[in-house]
Amino acid sequence: MQKVLISGAGIAGTTLAYWLRRHGFAPTVVERAPAPRVGGHAIDIRGTALDVVKRMGLLERLRGLSTDMRGMSFVNGAGKTLVKVTEHTLTGGLTGNDDIELLRDDLTDVLAAAAQEGVEYVYGDRITGISQNSDGVRVTFAEGEARDFDFVVGADGQHSAVRSLVFGAEKQFSHHMDTYLAVFTVPNFLALDRWQTFHMRPGSMTGLYSARGNTEARAMLGFQSPELDFDRHDVEQQRKLLADHFLDHGWEAPRLLREMASSELYFDSMTQIRMDRFSEGRVALVGDAGYGPSPLSGQGTSLALVGAYVLAGTLAAAQGDHRAGFAAYEREIRPFVLKNQALAAMNQRKQTRFAQWKQIQSMRMLPYIPFRSRVMAAAMRPLAEASNALVLKDY
Repeated sequence: MQKVLISGAGIAGTTLAYWLRRHGFAPTVVERAPAPRVGGHAIDIRGTALDVVKRMGLLERLRGLSTDMRGMSFVNGAGKTLVKVTEHTLTGGLTGNDDIELLRDDLTDVLAAAAQEGVEYVYGDRITGISQNSDGVRVTFAEGEARDFDFVVGADGQHSAVRSLVFGAEKQFSHHMDTYLAVFTVPNFLALDRWQTFHMRPGSMTGLYSARGNTEARAMLGFQSPELDFDRHDVEQQRKLLADHFLDHGWEAPRLLREMASSELYFDSMTQIRMDRFSEGRVALVGDAGYGPSPLSGQGTSLALVGAYVLAGTLAAAQGDHRAGFAAYEREIRPFVLKNQALAAMNQRKQTRFAQWKQIQSMRMLPYIPFRSRVMAAAMRPLAEASNALVLKDY
């Protein structure tokens, strides 16, 4: 039984572990965090990715965890509603379709529960060295003893350590999308019921949406900026950066900043990872580590799910021959990746100050537009086409 080390216990890593075990491999997952990560933003499962979770027997379970958003509103700095929209939401796209929007930690909990049997998990450790030879890969760790594996897969996100060790420095592959995003959990102090509310100012946005049966909420702070120099492991530095930026933003910004001080914080740039290959020898990348499309695409989760399924399947179809398996993985997943990454570039063009103003004005006109559901469906067509651009094989 061939041994595969997966770096990262997120969506891509746990999905890959599940499918590798199904195909007869022995997966080990190493995760830097001391325990499964909590918090995070609402994410979406769309198109081909829905077929992946269906094949895992998880589709109905995940539908039961849906945020089930009814719509959204935009307010001015004093909290007065400017426009209400029920046809779509900022985080989830069209309402009432087959897509599933749910909280990230709800999805990772379900995936981890499905990928327990036959999978070894090592929390609180990280890879520090990777040495390949003709027979396998020697891996060293920050805490544990060195171990040998047949293959290694980096599923460790946008700032992948595996990618840096094997392919080179992150700056070669990361493309900043001129935007930063913070997400954290707060009490649902606006009593939102499956609803999202946003306040936009030129170049920045604050938002709040209900979560987990409306007992809690997720706050979002986003702003446009050239690339910033900050320590991504220094949470207090990040909180200060956000406080300085949003102190005079208006609406509920002061309350959100107070809540942020005691909440688990996700803060990072919207960055796209672009690589000319997803494998090197016995090492491969999956999900954000190899082709993160950035949150502007709305497809990071779906790419992680689909990529993990395809990687495990092609490696199995090649009977463990990594050369053939990784080459097939590259052929099958790259066109899907490129179509979905293109969505982020398209949405980035909508982030200018004038474009934001125009977007709000257009939404204010929605109630007066005949057949507005068709208009919204047409606007979302590129997303629908990209998310369905790959048909899963039966490996």
